[in-house]
Amino acid sequence: MTEKHLVAIVALEGVVPFDLGTPSQIFGTARDELGHRKYDVQVCSPGALPVRTSAGYRVAPDHGLELTERADTVVVAGIHAGDPVENGGLDPLVAAALQKAHARGARIMSICTGAFVLAAAGLLDERPATTHWWWSERFRELYPQVKLDHDVLFVDDGDVLTSAGVGAGIDLCLHVVRTDFGSEVANRAARRSVVPPFREGGQAQYIERPVSRPSDASLAATRSWAVERLDAPLSLQDLAAHARMSVRTFTRRFREETGVSPSRWLLQQRVDHARALLETTDLPVEVVARRSGLGTAAGLRQHLQSTIGVAPSAYRRTFRVVPEGTGG
Repeated sequence: MTEKHLVAIVALEGVVPFDLGTPSQIFGTARDELGHRKYDVQVCSPGALPVRTSAGYRVAPDHGLELTERADTVVVAGIHAGDPVENGGLDPLVAAALQKAHARGARIMSICTGAFVLAAAGLLDERPATTHWWWSERFRELYPQVKLDHDVLFVDDGDVLTSAGVGAGIDLCLHVVRTDFGSEVANRAARRSVVPPFREGGQAQYIERPVSRPSDASLAATRSWAVERLDAPLSLQDLAAHARMSVRTFTRRFREETGVSPSRWLLQQRVDHARALLETTDLPVEVVARRSGLGTAAGLRQHLQSTIGVAPSAYRRTFRVVPEGTGG
């Protein structure tokens, strides 16, 4: 049996319990079709000492920061107190542990305000990153050298990944599971946690704004309707007609709810459906393109290249799910 991917979650003073539990839940429930766990998830703190949470109680990790010396992935949970969010400082022992883990090739992640810790350790200098929109102004004041984008749910910059606030940590962890082991494992973890395997849009849809009028009905029904018809030629007029709105009103409200335009959202759904078909079926590329609404094999290749940078055949070779014991 192959050794599990070790995930070390770093808990610091003021840790947010939700942020601490998110990677444990998502990575801990990521299993293959036979029920085998794909990750070994452990929690650590400086000196393996108990740390106070933002909810008023303490947690007692089983490990010290030496866990980061052998972890494949290091996740820093969000904090609501301490030097990183108050003055840009960081315990030298924590900074050294993160820097060493990154230098030896470990994947480094943060949930929500954990990005402040990564920035204080110098791991986000001149790199794109995100954090909770509520903290974005403070983040820019303390870490102007970071290319902060507060509109997205998460940023994958290769070896360093950051998520937006609280629930966006789920999106990031599922993205990592999908990258590591494919959509089938990620979808299974999402179902176990009763969350969507993919959430469209960005933080823009969650930033505080005036409360909608009672007549401002959600467009969720129209989005669900569209997802069931991705292989059909859906126009903006079709979507607006289903929602019983003018095109102008529909476009405005759609962007308010999702943070993206209807056309961009629809393209993302089609690309995601194509990726799932490539991972879980042996359908020819031409059929995958047609069923996902991307037209031809050439159209599928173009959209995959522009969104994730690989051709359909290469993507299938990398992420095709083959049951254990088939020899495939």
